[in-house]
Amino acid sequence: MKWERAGRIGLLVTLAIVLGLYIQHTLSYFQTRSQADAALATVQRLAHENRGLESQAASLQQRDTIIRAARALGMVLPGERSYVIMGKPGGR
Repeated sequence: MKWERAGRIGLLVTLAIVLGLYIQHTLSYFQTRSQADAALATVQRLAHENRGLESQAASLQQRDTIIRAARALGMVLPGERSYVIMGKPGGR
């Protein structure tokens, strides 16, 4: 009788250890999956930002954009005359 009881207790302890290991691996799996989802979201956000920056870089290489930005800074092309209009808008 004592051996049967010891055997049952041993089996229950072994079952508890195996079950504990499965739970640990399951929790680790879900944690890793959560980290992977967060990393994927970061990659997608950075890819979207990269597309916007590439579009902006291409725009900044165009002659019209360069001229518009230079004129906003008060620059003129060689041979042009610069004028400054003073006074209130609307002339009142």
